[in-house]
Amino acid sequence: MDTPSQPAAPVSLPPLLPQTEHVMAQLFAAPALQAALAAVQRDDALTLADQIALSEIESPPFHEEVRAADFARRLRELGLADVRVDAEGNVIGVRPGTGGGPRLALAAHLDTVFPAGTDVKVRRDGDRCLGPGVSDNARGLAVLLQILRTLNEQGISTTGDLLFVGTVGEEGNGDLRGCKALFATDKTIDGFIAVDGVAVTRILANATGSRRYRVGYEGPGGHSYNAFGNPSATHALGRAIALISEIRVPDEPRTTFTVGTVKGGTSVNSIAASAELELDLRSNDGAELTRLEASILPLLEVAAEAENRRWNAPADKQVKLVLTPIGNRPAGQQAPEISVLQAARGAQAALGIALLTYSAASTDHNVPVSLGIPATTLGGGGAEGNNHTLREWYEPTEAWQGPQLTLLSSLALVGMVDVSEPLLTHRAPR
Repeated sequence: MDTPSQPAAPVSLPPLLPQTEHVMAQLFAAPALQAALAAVQRDDALTLADQIALSEIESPPFHEEVRAADFARRLRELGLADVRVDAEGNVIGVRPGTGGGPRLALAAHLDTVFPAGTDVKVRRDGDRCLGPGVSDNARGLAVLLQILRTLNEQGISTTGDLLFVGTVGEEGNGDLRGCKALFATDKTIDGFIAVDGVAVTRILANATGSRRYRVGYEGPGGHSYNAFGNPSATHALGRAIALISEIRVPDEPRTTFTVGTVKGGTSVNSIAASAELELDLRSNDGAELTRLEASILPLLEVAAEAENRRWNAPADKQVKLVLTPIGNRPAGQQAPEISVLQAARGAQAALGIALLTYSAASTDHNVPVSLGIPATTLGGGGAEGNNHTLREWYEPTEAWQGPQLTLLSSLALVGMVDVSEPLLTHRAPR
């Protein structure tokens, strides 16, 4: 998951809807639900063992297939008969409801940010587990397995269907390709919960959109002395960066930009023939993101023109812009009354978990939120640090709260047979 945008503080939300409170009261009074919550806590070590085992399977960007196969195997071993890997590489397992209810997807991403060949063996240091990707997002996958294990062990039937999904391409330039493919091909999903990160005190209500570009400049190059007077690709790049840095953006909705990487040239005594940067634009509002993009993209051509004009370069020796889109994550916002957000808040309250952060981020839930499908991202429980580095760590501190939170939220949404009606509604006629 990309780093969350700056949340508003303190959290100020309207009270839960009466329907939400009623459903939570029904669920929490059910002996089967209490037994399920107890089973999740009892199986805390088993959930961690699944997490470590999955973490130790390499899952580099665009090559998640080995971990996907293992996750699919585990879903089958836990009783799912309908498990498949789709054309994009997502693992999708269906636990059918009794019929007529809504369909809720529970998802965690399979990919990590680490390239093939990274040592992903998990080491233990007391209660701390150390290893690249040990938390992000092996924890989310393990939580999904524990929820499925608990439902089956406790014999809990739901009115609606539950989809257990391992998505590909959530990180970086994966550009949410797995989740985009999921919603492009399945029009029956009525709600979505991603398990990513660990904080159970956080609910992601909105989606931070982003547009990403690789900005290249190509020119004639040449020797720094003999060809002096030729326009330089790195000079054009510098002009572009200077122009971008002067852009002003609003504080609300939170909108940001950065030149994340810069490279180019061949040697200290060469006029650069090529140079490139990677540009990241973000906003919690889709319209504002489009405005930012419209402000910055023309400046990239202005930079090339200025470099060519500086040296009075003829047409055959001019620096030219090469612009390549490398990411498009949609933005979106949801009202607090949305069913998935109501269920998550109600589950937190029932479990005695404080809501400390109600914010936006860029992760798999961006896709359904942008489509108007109720969605959120919940934490998997425990503590984590140094994510996206080789020093990543995870500690199972009260870690059972993560699967408990998602389990209770899910049952509120799809309905627990003979206990409660679904909070989630169909988004389209079946």
